[in-house]
Amino acid sequence: MPIINLDSNAPLSLIDQIANGVKKMIDERSIRAGARMPSIRNFARDHGISRFTVVQAYDRLVAMGYLHSRQGSGFYVSQRQMPLVAMENAYEPESVTDIVWLLRNSLEHRSSSTMPGAWWLPASWMEETGIRKSLRTLSLRNGEFMTAYGTPGGYLPLRELLVNKLSGIGVNAGLSQIVLTSGVTHAMDLIARYFVRANDAVLVDDPGYFILFGGLRSFGAKLVGVPWNADGPDTQVMEALIVAHRPKIFFTNTILHNPTGACISQAVAYRMLQLAEKYDMILVEDDIYGDFHPATLTRLATLDQLNRVILVSSFSKTVSASLRVGYFACNPELAASLCDVKLLTGLTTSEISERLMYQLLSDGHYRKHLDKLRTKLALARQKTISRLESLGFTLHCEPDGGMFVWARPAGEYNTAEMASVAAKRGIMLAPGHMFRPHREPSPWLRFNVAHCGDEATFEFLADYSTA
Repeated sequence: MPIINLDSNAPLSLIDQIANGVKKMIDERSIRAGARMPSIRNFARDHGISRFTVVQAYDRLVAMGYLHSRQGSGFYVSQRQMPLVAMENAYEPESVTDIVWLLRNSLEHRSSSTMPGAWWLPASWMEETGIRKSLRTLSLRNGEFMTAYGTPGGYLPLRELLVNKLSGIGVNAGLSQIVLTSGVTHAMDLIARYFVRANDAVLVDDPGYFILFGGLRSFGAKLVGVPWNADGPDTQVMEALIVAHRPKIFFTNTILHNPTGACISQAVAYRMLQLAEKYDMILVEDDIYGDFHPATLTRLATLDQLNRVILVSSFSKTVSASLRVGYFACNPELAASLCDVKLLTGLTTSEISERLMYQLLSDGHYRKHLDKLRTKLALARQKTISRLESLGFTLHCEPDGGMFVWARPAGEYNTAEMASVAAKRGIMLAPGHMFRPHREPSPWLRFNVAHCGDEATFEFLADYSTA
């Protein structure tokens, strides 16, 4: 364990300094769960303090749940328990902890690090001008929406607008089929709460959305990964997995897939729907990146018309992550049931945010903003791909739009280790194992082209490959 810098003249006692220092190392995962702490004698010797002080500090860490003692063996780092877990041993705690740790550190250090592994656009690319204008307009309007609860399904005019938006991609939905949420993650959580029970098999993309993986594990789901090709999920493997595990639901991201950037083909979409019908399964289609694509592509929801498909999307990636406005669309009966789950777990969503989003969508800001984003992303994507290929990287596919490129370096590298080394240089990479359902080893890295303008990223990749 690293030495903790102690200051006897500091306002905090030595006991507090030790407890805080060890706690910080455990929170930052410098010391992992299960690790044996230095003995009281050795800790006191290494830090030049009394054994009594170490005993007091260790006892405090035990009381806080960070350490536990084993008779005759010493003190060990405890497994930190995650909140809101309904059943003991119903999930994989280490996997969930790692995902939460990654999320927390990515968000806390986003302004001080180079972030080619980020999952968001730079703040300067977002629609701040339109949001400011809409805020000024909204602040002048009277009404209890500023202080009251919203309505169960969400702000009605925005849902009416979403009916038209879905019609534009060939999905015919009524108002009773659309419910507003606090982003896609919230929508996925509601769906998981409704469908998933402990030990249920759930199909997911492999590679796929690691935040979803953590959420499903927290409900005790057994994740079953369906491999992704350049045209979508491998349907032959998908059927074999359905027969073997009998899942009732498949969560998939079909347009500008995260992390590969691929899009589902119409043939694969048809086959997925055939399998869903044959084996009585629900398909949850994450369309959060669909607006980044310059063309109107066929979705599962387009072909199915919300019979077995639940379409989820959000404006968090395109307009503002802070507003947290998303939605799901499905058959009316299921929409009503999921809306009940929404009320029971969080009451209503923010009408202020929903009204702001309505204004942005209805006054033409959104369409113009999307045009600018697509142009910026196309240029950044071209530059990023060129730089990666010059370093010997191989692409999974060349995306038609969006922010992600899935690439592997030449040679046999441990990308998890590469990401760890990069982090010490202030560069956050997204190693492939984080996108595997069970964090299996992966030679791939996901790059967000919007965050690849910093030369430090490519200098690191070049240095690492020649080290």
